Amino acid sequence: MMKKSSLVVAALAAALAGSAAIGVAHGHGDEHGERAYGKPGDPKKPARTVEIVMKENEGDYAMMFIPDRVEVRSGEQIRFRLRNAGVRDHEFVLATLKDNLAHMQEMAKNPDMEHDDPNARRLKPRETAEIVWQFTTPGQFDFSCLIPGHRQAGMFGTVIVK
Repeated sequence: MMKKSSLVVAALAAALAGSAAIGVAHGHGDEHGERAYGKPGDPKKPARTVEIVMKENEGDYAMMFIPDRVEVRSGEQIRFRLRNAGVRDHEFVLATLKDNLAHMQEMAKNPDMEHDDPNARRLKPRETAEIVWQFTTPGQFDFSCLIPGHRQAGMFGTVIVK
């Protein structure tokens, strides 16, 4: 039989391991470190601006990003200007598709989860925000609204880094 102190240590270790696993699945971690899809940009350096509009069509329940496809060069810094033109809260989460799908599962369990990450912003209707991001690795990456039901309604897009 385990001592009470051993049980506390085991529970703490399990909780820390669980939070670390969630952090990896969400693309969280070192806020300033490089990830598979790049790293936070420097707002003081030049960047190409890409405007992304978030909205929904009430009649058919479709939700979308406009544009839903962005092409960039490896090494390029992008200033995403985000605008919620809809009547519901929306978010923009930039990550790998795998990370965003895992994060979407966590959001289903915790629908009011707020993001405090350099690759994500949640906007209320009519709000605007910016994300400055430098894409350092060629590949295909995902941006999604992970509020429950929104990605499933079509609210996702692709960044292609050449």
